[in-house]
Amino acid sequence: MIGALLAVAALLAALLFVSIRSVADTAVETTQDSILGAAAIAIAEELRGGDEGLSIDIPYTSFAMLGSIGEDRVFYRILVDGVTATGYADLPLPPAAPATGLAPVFYTATYDQTEVRLAAVSRSVVVARRAVVAQVIIAQTRSAKDAIVAQMAARAAALGLGFFAVAAILSLIATRAVLQPLSNLADAVGRRGPDDLRPIERPVPVELAPFVRSLNGFIGRLATALSRTETFIAEAAHHIRTPLATLRAQAETALRRSEDDATREALRGMIRAADDSARRAGQLLDHAAVVYRSDQRSEEPIDLAALCADIVTAYAPAAAMRDIDIHLHGPDSALTLRADRLLVESAIRNLVDNAIKYSDADSAIDITLARDGRRAHIAVADRGRGLEGARTPHLTARLKRGRNVADVVGSGLGLTIVREVVRAQDGAFSIEDREGGGTCANLWLPLA
Repeated sequence: MIGALLAVAALLAALLFVSIRSVADTAVETTQDSILGAAAIAIAEELRGGDEGLSIDIPYTSFAMLGSIGEDRVFYRILVDGVTATGYADLPLPPAAPATGLAPVFYTATYDQTEVRLAAVSRSVVVARRAVVAQVIIAQTRSAKDAIVAQMAARAAALGLGFFAVAAILSLIATRAVLQPLSNLADAVGRRGPDDLRPIERPVPVELAPFVRSLNGFIGRLATALSRTETFIAEAAHHIRTPLATLRAQAETALRRSEDDATREALRGMIRAADDSARRAGQLLDHAAVVYRSDQRSEEPIDLAALCADIVTAYAPAAAMRDIDIHLHGPDSALTLRADRLLVESAIRNLVDNAIKYSDADSAIDITLARDGRRAHIAVADRGRGLEGARTPHLTARLKRGRNVADVVGSGLGLTIVREVVRAQDGAFSIEDREGGGTCANLWLPLA
């Protein structure tokens, strides 16, 4: 906006300079023409006819008038019936012969390699009882006129620059006055947290009221949509997991009662399919919840050691079913994060779940917490099948899995969830082969 106003001010200043220069050029040329015409008329009026010929008496005042403009050279030529009687015989004639009656004709020509301004007048004079036409031509160089125009142009340029400077200052003041309420509004909105979707009630100028009303309408619609999304995720998780859990329980009951081998195998396949579906649906909903929560996160102090201990306790039964031991190693001092608990817990749960899922039976999982500068470092290391050359970007891509885990139930979303949490919390993540076999997942999160 400031640039546009300055451009307009510069354009107006340029137009002012051109206008003043044009007016000055026209005014000076008109003044010069008036003096040239008066000098030519004064000479023509002094022409006297008689029986013996034409008497020519050039008055001193004619050249004095021409000298009043400046120190220019003056030329004259007097013709009688088209024949030069006196003066410079090669002085250019006017494009058209002036009418008798002392009405001057003005024109510009080049004489003696110099541009000159000329005035020509004609009158009838009686010579030897015969009327003849006497023509007077006066020429003057244009040095003084050019000097006056240049001087006025310099003043016009100074005036234009002054106008531009004043216009620029006024533009800055006006722009600041116009944009300051909008800047204040932007600051007020920018200071809000991601979950603050209250209507804007800040006083604004009348011109911004429609914008604020539209923004409040958008915020209201966004809040409604986010609320519906959160409700849908919660309801979907309940309505999908509950029937699958019921189906699995009924299949296990039928498996225990059935004695037919074919039926028992079919029931086992049903249980595996229910487990797979429950895991996939659960992780899809977890991923949706993490993506939603990334924009609506609610930060709070988190004791990382206590959170990891709760997660280890929750996964201990699943690990015990495969005779896997989980060891939690913590630092001497407390590690406190200021983050969204749901996001951090979801990331660590997925790392521990992956470690249990891909570990060999009768092995151990080591979860190590440490301080790494201004970040907390969580390392989840197992003794499973490893990565076989797979890299972190591939494994964290949506619905991507390693080449060596096709026989293990999984959705390909666990590490994607970890990646989303890392982005939301300004952390870092990597996964690599562990020395001696297995995998080590490393998660860094900023400390409070």
